[in-house]
Amino acid sequence: MKRTVLPALLTALLAVPASTCAQVSETHDPGRVESGSYVLEPSHTQVNFVVSHMGFTNYYGRFSNASGTLTINPHDPAHDTLEVTVPVETISTTSDKLNGDLKGADWLDAEVFPTATFKSAGIMAHGGGTAEVAGTLTLHGITRPMVFSVRFNGAGINPLDKKYTVGFEVTGQIKRSDFGISKYVPLVGNQVTLLISAAFERQGS
Repeated sequence: MKRTVLPALLTALLAVPASTCAQVSETHDPGRVESGSYVLEPSHTQVNFVVSHMGFTNYYGRFSNASGTLTINPHDPAHDTLEVTVPVETISTTSDKLNGDLKGADWLDAEVFPTATFKSAGIMAHGGGTAEVAGTLTLHGITRPMVFSVRFNGAGINPLDKKYTVGFEVTGQIKRSDFGISKYVPLVGNQVTLLISAAFERQGS
């Protein structure tokens, strides 16, 4: 049964028209992005984090199933808005035991604080497809100011689902103790780096 999987996959890939496999993005110029309202596309959005583990390694993990909205006007980016919510119970690492611990009361306390939310308050474009997005991050029941650095990847029609899509790479840093998550500091690093790949799909015509 397993032997049929790879040939079937290759057959499916070969059946995709060459035009579909061509460059997807229509533009890498943020000034040409279509204005409008967008929703976050969760299956191609990854919210990754990295933290120092006793100074020996950088330990990576990920959250999934994020949701959110984005409004874009490339001619007036200062008034663009962004709101994203992440269910913290989706945390995933290389250890099932650690996943359970991180969801528990000593860490994220997912049962009491099931989501983390970022709401933008202002966007400053720097040119070259980069910007800073300032706002507030609510995590573990605590709200703090937050600034993310954003790099525009590209925008265009996704040839598979025919939806106009825009994508970004996002980075930011927090001190987890600022949000009441201080277990094992400093053995496990206090500074957490967020590495986010975000896709948004335009709504309406």
